[in-house]
Amino acid sequence: MHRILPDHRAPLFDQAATRRIEEAAAARLPPHTLMQRAGEATARLARALAPHARRIWIACGPGNNGGDGLEAALHLRTAGYPVTVTWLGQPGHAPADAQRSWQRAHDACVAFADTPPPDLGPADLCVDALLGIGLAPGGAQRAPDPRLRAWLDALHASPAPVLAVDLPSGLLADTGQYAGGLAPPGATPPRSARHTLSLLTLKPALFTGAGRDAAGAVWLHDLGVAPGTEPPCAWLSGAPAPLARAHASHKGSYGDVAVVGGEGLAQRGLGMSGAALLAASAALHGGAGRVLVALLDEGLQPLDTAQPELMLRRFDALDLERLTVVCGCGGGEAVRPLLPRVLAAAPRLVLDADALNAIAADPALQHQLSDRAARGQATVLTPHPLEAARLLGLDTAQVQAHRLQAARLLAERFRCVAVLKGSGSVVAEPGQPPAINPTGNARLATAGTGDVLAGLVGARLASGHRAFDAAAGACWLHGRAADGWREGRALTASALARRLGA
Repeated sequence: MHRILPDHRAPLFDQAATRRIEEAAAARLPPHTLMQRAGEATARLARALAPHARRIWIACGPGNNGGDGLEAALHLRTAGYPVTVTWLGQPGHAPADAQRSWQRAHDACVAFADTPPPDLGPADLCVDALLGIGLAPGGAQRAPDPRLRAWLDALHASPAPVLAVDLPSGLLADTGQYAGGLAPPGATPPRSARHTLSLLTLKPALFTGAGRDAAGAVWLHDLGVAPGTEPPCAWLSGAPAPLARAHASHKGSYGDVAVVGGEGLAQRGLGMSGAALLAASAALHGGAGRVLVALLDEGLQPLDTAQPELMLRRFDALDLERLTVVCGCGGGEAVRPLLPRVLAAAPRLVLDADALNAIAADPALQHQLSDRAARGQATVLTPHPLEAARLLGLDTAQVQAHRLQAARLLAERFRCVAVLKGSGSVVAEPGQPPAINPTGNARLATAGTGDVLAGLVGARLASGHRAFDAAAGACWLHGRAADGWREGRALTASALARRLGA
């Protein structure tokens, strides 16, 4: 058993693959072996998380996830911990393995109750063994037992830490979203610490969408079972390889990035040059050899005095065929007429913000974007969920409900690398499993951080990384910078960009 850390690259398996791995292992092991291992592992982690607990509540569902909880109750009771179990099952009506675990817990004099114990405190522990991966992939289920909803509410509201067995109950293993009617009330973070012990495999839900808040710290116990030939559906991104710089190198060794964007006030009364300058700053601090900036403001800003290293150019003076181009940050309507030339000429291209909105509204630009791959031109799209929805002809809720699928669709449709931003950003390329980024936090929910990410992708692309590796590495570094932010200090996009070189 080990904790999954942000620098840990790991395969992820969806619900169907996890079931196949489980069934294959159960067929070659003695009956009840996997449940006994799961219960023992859960009890061991529970003791490590709450060694001085005055009481432990284990909420058990009617299926095998509940059986894991019953088995854990046996081990904790044997170790002298005061355990109370609430169980949605009935003796004689549970799955065979869960029935065995109920009998073992009953014989060990584990205390059963109809309601959670009162007055759980921060030093106590709740164990969520209600559902695990037992929900159907689409979230369809019969009307839940009223006790299930009540116990879920109690888990969400508890001041005691919560340890989820395999998956936080109500979360869909493949998407990181809650099944209908099972989401916690409101959008506030959990009241207490959250831990999840994922069994057999790591599931995508633990690392994207609502899953990151629900899961908290993620641990893995493979129960002594290898996945065999089962292919992962996705990967958890690990730390990127550092950029090695030879002593005998020069600024041309690390590529030229040109940022095209920043519509001026004269266009629509909406000055957005800051977005382009943030992207340029990120490219500069992210390691690009030179950074050129083509602001679409009619040349009103000849110099960024805070960053004189940035070289301002008119768009028509850029030698696009030799550059890595980051296009769209703050581009407004002014970027739209420039896109045909950018799409045709730039050998390496990052498209963000208004460039994506312009492409979503123009089928001709969409065809031009898709044609780049046949010419060997690398492209990375960096949409947030609303921009992704526009590109796919969906709404934001549909994108968020299936984040991995949406990222794959973007990559396949436009034959490029797509970064679907958000909690657990998803990076996809055609024909390969996507990657989920494990770094970052809510401090990034501030204006300009997306522009910083686009510039950083451009810097890594210019340095010679494959488009997928450039995007995945940039996401990891971008999030890691936010994770290392000093407590109590506001994160701003400009400070984040400067932090990238630290």
